Amino acid sequence: MENWITNIMEQFGYLGILLMMALENLFPPIPSEIVLPFGGFLTTYTNITVWGVVIAATIGSLLGAVILYWIGTLLDVDRLERIIKRWGRIARIKVEDVHKADAWFDKYGYWTVLIGRMVPVVRSLISIPAGMSNMRFGLFMLFTVIGTLIWNSILITVGVILGESWHDITSFMDLYSDIVYFFLAVIFAILLYLYFRKKRQRR
Repeated sequence: MENWITNIMEQFGYLGILLMMALENLFPPIPSEIVLPFGGFLTTYTNITVWGVVIAATIGSLLGAVILYWIGTLLDVDRLERIIKRWGRIARIKVEDVHKADAWFDKYGYWTVLIGRMVPVVRSLISIPAGMSNMRFGLFMLFTVIGTLIWNSILITVGVILGESWHDITSFMDLYSDIVYFFLAVIFAILLYLYFRKKRQRR
């Protein structure tokens, strides 16, 4: 897959970068950790520029994010309620749980989108709950642009600095991903513990 990605980018330049980043948002198996550093490397031996790569990559990311946001709006809370009323007992999920999650995302969702844009895999999927919670589209786009610009600029710059050794970034990104996922798992476990403890106290 890596060769296919780099070949598309070399052949089509900015358009190839835009396409790969749009697909990266829709299909997480296409990693931005390859697209962006290689895009930076391209600026060292072709006529494309760093700013051009940043802009193309960001537009591609936004296109993918908008599509997933739209998919999220089709999976709104009302539809989830109907599904849970019918099948929720199997997974022990109640309608109230959906309302609580939706309220939480309404309160903290913008910061979640911003931070999530800098976490591998999560950065793509975060658009779906944003759409499900009917987050204001303008603010969703604002925080998506900010987070995406930061992420894209860092990895593209690293690709420029490393040059032909751009591929070395993948080993670092694997470590970065493992650390981030570990902390997310710890936070999730703590939240689950607090949720069930609060539920037991109410009983």
